[in-house]
Parts: sequence; structure tokens; C-alpha cells
Amino acid sequence: MIRQIAQTFLFIILYSSTIYSQGWFWQNPLPQGPTGFHSLKFVSSTIGWTVGTNGTILKTTNGGTEWISQASGTTESLYSVFFTDENNGIAVGNTGTILKTIDGGENWITQTSGTSYNLWSVYFIDENTGWVVGWNGIILHTIDGGTNWGSQTSGTSYDLWSVCFTDENTGWAVGGSGTILKTINGGTEWISQESGTFQLLQSVYFLDQFTGWSVGSYGTILKTIDGGITWISLSSGTNNELTSTFFLNEYIGWVLGWEYMILKTTDGGITWTNLTSGQFEAAGLHTAYFIDSDTGWVAGSSGWILKTTDGGTNWINLTSVTDNQIYSVHFANQNTGWVVATYGTILNTTNSGTNWNSQISGTTQQLHCVYFTDVNTGIVVGKEGIILKTTNGGTNWNSQTSGTTNILYSVHFIDNNTGWAVGLDGTILNTTDGGTIWNSQTSGTTNTLQSVQFTDSNIGWAVGQWGTILKTTDGGINWDPQTSGTTEWLYSVYFIDNNIGWAVGENGTILKTTNGGTNWSDHSTVTNTNLASVYFASQELGWAVGENGTILKTTNGGINWNSQISGTTQGLNSVYFTDNNTGWVVGILGIILKTTNGGVTFVEEGTNLIKPKSFLLSQNYPNPFNPSTRIIFTISDLRFAILKVYDVLGKEVATLVNEEKPVGEYEVEFDGKGLPSGIYFYQLRAGNYIETKKMVLLR
Repeated sequence: MIRQIAQTFLFIILYSSTIYSQGWFWQNPLPQGPTGFHSLKFVSSTIGWTVGTNGTILKTTNGGTEWISQASGTTESLYSVFFTDENNGIAVGNTGTILKTIDGGENWITQTSGTSYNLWSVYFIDENTGWVVGWNGIILHTIDGGTNWGSQTSGTSYDLWSVCFTDENTGWAVGGSGTILKTINGGTEWISQESGTFQLLQSVYFLDQFTGWSVGSYGTILKTIDGGITWISLSSGTNNELTSTFFLNEYIGWVLGWEYMILKTTDGGITWTNLTSGQFEAAGLHTAYFIDSDTGWVAGSSGWILKTTDGGTNWINLTSVTDNQIYSVHFANQNTGWVVATYGTILNTTNSGTNWNSQISGTTQQLHCVYFTDVNTGIVVGKEGIILKTTNGGTNWNSQTSGTTNILYSVHFIDNNTGWAVGLDGTILNTTDGGTIWNSQTSGTTNTLQSVQFTDSNIGWAVGQWGTILKTTDGGINWDPQTSGTTEWLYSVYFIDNNIGWAVGENGTILKTTNGGTNWSDHSTVTNTNLASVYFASQELGWAVGENGTILKTTNGGINWNSQISGTTQGLNSVYFTDNNTGWVVGILGIILKTTNGGVTFVEEGTNLIKPKSFLLSQNYPNPFNPSTRIIFTISDLRFAILKVYDVLGKEVATLVNEEKPVGEYEVEFDGKGLPSGIYFYQLRAGNYIETKKMVLLR
């Protein structure tokens, strides 16, 4: 899918002179959503920084209780940050980005690195002397605090992922194919060491000139006690990707990895204890920092920053109440609402989403839909036919007997007593006593039903697999199929009255009826993205949400739809509004977004508009990626543009763009699903302009 980001009479917005009002803002994770954090550095028990995707820099001055965003001046992803004191710091990242601050991050100044390669790691031994490593074996060195950087010869073309020094002379760098390099003269010469592995090494940490550890792919942990002359493989007890290591002394250390893995050793790495609870989405932790044996922080790919005060036995999430996939949101009024998610997660707010608090569901099953008829009475449905009910706002949730083990995807009530639930294999259940007894209804189909809605006790619809639409006019005693005109899966249905309704689904499908479903018209023109949920506040005003952070809004009953800026590229699963302006959207990685102006993002008057001066191919983000990434390119005048992806052997693996493009800035998504991990190249051709950049698919 490709979309033009900004094109107004052949002009694009100049960001440096533009003031934006964001229509959707974050409620979870805070402060700015599921940002991938790559590096942490603390200079005391209270003052620290973390950096991540899209130029993110956050600072805390109270040990992580609050994090404040700092202006980095870049949208390039940042992979490493290092502070020598509370004022002087360096951050490095994509396309040779090096940023420096001398005032604790109040101002970040771009430094000239002399390279366009991605830079993965930075390490300083004092305010002036430091090293940076990255793609293609690049090593940079500074002796003036980063004002000037000189290149050092690494002797390898493998990417270098981590660097660590014990003094101004002695240091190590690790990277691809088990590469370990050592210098004893500040990097004038780098000597290869035998690691005994061909696995990617992502992190290295030395306590002194003799004792160090390195970790990497497939659970690799290496240790040396002779400065790297000999590296010994240690048993980690896992095949997970290990991304970071940190040691306090020769005995106590931690290793991080994917699936939120946290390993701890108290004997120098001979044995490791897994501190991970396991109830997390399949994402990773990338960075750790400890100031003593008790107090430390870790951060990772879904916007989580965790803190421990007991050495890692217990962790407090500082930025997110959950990163589980949220499937459904429902509000009983402007202030009181609930969301449900994987692992039996139920969250409740009583202040319009400012704070979200966990409720005890009594299950670890996936919960797919929540519906409340008032602030006290609610129903939740989910996997294995689970149905939960509360009559006190969620203080207590009680299991009901559904009579099925099929997944239930949707539930709808018209009052405290009468409701329906639908799910796998055409399952339809009905209750007339608030859920004490659920009776099966005959749907007439074995297709999965994804969504159900009723306008009164008799008239309702259910939609689902292969374009299935069912209607009842007698409370579900009889369900009759309607002709949808599509074979795409339909994930959500919403009716504003007995006649006017909408259904959305796969590949941007948007259907509308004005006669109760006798006829459905297709309005699927705005996106090819799967749409998971639709909600209308009136006959004219509605929203639909879906994959890749898609939020669409209509002001004419669905005839036309306009994209809104969600601030995320993650999947969105459910949308709910309490009036024309106030609404919430939820999705994967614990995403909760809110708007108080209908989602409108506007540019204030006085904006300067200019035509792009040149063609430009930007570095993809995120990078590395798994499995998809986004590429932005700029066209400065009307040209036929070709954007292709190649593997390291030069074999074409994808054509992303192959058409004439007017002036503007564009964004295209590349999905690496089915491709092996490794280095890939993408190339833009537009007239005489040709540019190629490298990206890394890392599974």
C-alpha cells in the first residue's frame, strides 16, 4: 500500500514552520505510544534517558516515575545513548545520525559523522573520548566530545552492533557472524578474536580489561576472563534472541531478549534464572541499566520501561498498564469505560481514560468483546466460549455458562436482560435474563461470525467470514442471509437505526445499506488495509479503524472517507465514541488512543508551503524490522518512479512503486514476510535520480 503524505497544489508542508494540533493522543503506552526503545543510560538513581524509534528521546528526573519527551530534531531511529554526567551526552542512530547535548538534553545538536551508515552503539570513557560502531564494520572515534569524528579501520565488513571500553586504550566491538574485535591502543588497530560462534552478537560488556560477556542470537552467551584471548560459551537455557547484557560485578548480571526475556546470574554466568513471567506479546527487551544490585531499568520494543528495586524479582511498568493486544473498547458514559485484551486482561477507567486500572477477570483466555448497558452491568466474551458478567462495574466478574467452547468474537445487549453473542462456526447465542441462561440460535451457516448488533429486541444483524451478512426480525428465532456483494471477511457491523448501517472488513471493504440490508452498496475505495471496527455517532458522522494505524472518518454517511493521523503504524481493533467529538481507539501492544475533537488534525494559519527542492530517498523505519517496514521518498517534479527491493545477491524480491508520480512526499510499506533474515537493498529511480539504501530484516 502506498499513500501520498502531503500534496497541496504541488506543494508539501515545511515542518520547521508548521504548528500541528494532534486530534488523537496517547493514553497507553505513555507518553507517546508503543515506541521501540533501544538504549537506556542513567547517571544517578533519579536522572536517566532512553532513546528509540523515530528520533524519540525521553528523560526522567525522578527515577522513571515520569518521562518527558525531548526534541531530538530528527525522525531517524536512535539506537544508543551514552551520558558521562547529567549534562553531556551522545545519541546515535540511522543514516549516520549523531546527536550531542551539553545541557542534559534540553538541546540536541546534530554532529557530522561523515557516514550514512546506521550506527548501532556508542561508548564514552570520559567527556571527550568515545567510539561509535555500526554497519559494514564502521568504527568512528572522537577525542573532542563528538565535535569531530574520525574513521578507524575495523578490518571487517560485518555489521558491528555493540562497543565497550574499559579505558582510553582497551575496548571491544562485536557483531555479525560471531565477530569480536579488540583494541589495546584506542582503536588505532583492531584485532579479531576467536569467538567460537557464527551467531550474531548484539551486545558486549566488560567490567575490566579481563572479564567480559557478549550475547546474541539463539541464546548465545559468551564469557572471557583473559581479555578475550579465550571466549567460553555459557548455557543460557533458551534459544531466544538475546539483545543486551549488563553486569554490576564479576558475579551479578542480567541478560535481555525477545519475548520479554530477563535472565539473571549471581555466579558470573554459570547459571541463569529466568525472571520472565511469560504473559506478554512476542516482542523484545533491548536495553538494561542498573545502578546497584537492587535498582535497575529495562526497556524494549513496545514502549515499555520497567523498573525493579529488588534485583529483578519484581518489575513495575513505568509507561504502560499493559502491552497485551486490546480487542475491544466500550464506554457507559463520558468518564466510565472498559477495554478487554489477551490473557484475560480487563482495564477500567472512571476519569475518561486518564488512568486505566486492572480488574480481576478470573481467566487467562483471550477476551474479544466488552459491552456495558450502564456503569454497573457489563458482559465480556472471548475464547473457549467464555462469558463473564459484572453487576458492580467490574469489581467482580463472574463466569456464565455459554454452552459452547467456540470462540465468541462479539456481544451486544439492548438492555440489562436481552443480548446476543456470536462467534466461530456460525455460533449465535441469546439470553433474555441477563446471561443466567444462554440459548443457541440457528444461524444457518458454519461461517465464523465476527460482529453482531441489534437496534431493538427484534431487529439485528451479524457479519463475518466470506462476506456473510445475516439479519433477524424476530430476535434471532430466524436468521436470514443477505447479499453483501463481497467474499471478503467482514469484521464489524454498525446500524444507526433499522434502515441505515455499515459493515467493514478485509482489504478496506466498506459496505452501506439504507434499507435494512436488502441492498448493500460498496464504498471500498479509500484503502486496501483490513478494517476491524466501525462506529457511527449519527447518520453522517462515523469512523473506521484497522491495520497499520488506519483511522478513517466520514462526515457524509460513508460516501467519502478521509484518513486521520493516528500516530502509530500498529493494528487498531476497536473504536467507540460517546458523542461527536469524544472517542477512543484500541489495538495491539496495549494501544489506547483518545480524541476530544473527532480526531481532526489541523495546521494553523501562517504555515509556509514550499515545493521540494530535490528527490530524496529516506532510510526505512523501523530498521532493523520484522516483518514490515516503511520507506519515505520525495518527488520534486513529475517523474516516472520505480522503487524496488533486492537481496544481497542483487536478485529483485519486490517492486513497491512502478508508476508516474506528481510532486510530493510518499510512504510505502514493505512486508518481508516469508523472506529470510539478512541485509536487503532498496533503490529509487526517478528520471536521472538513482539512490540505494540498505535495510536489515531481523527475525
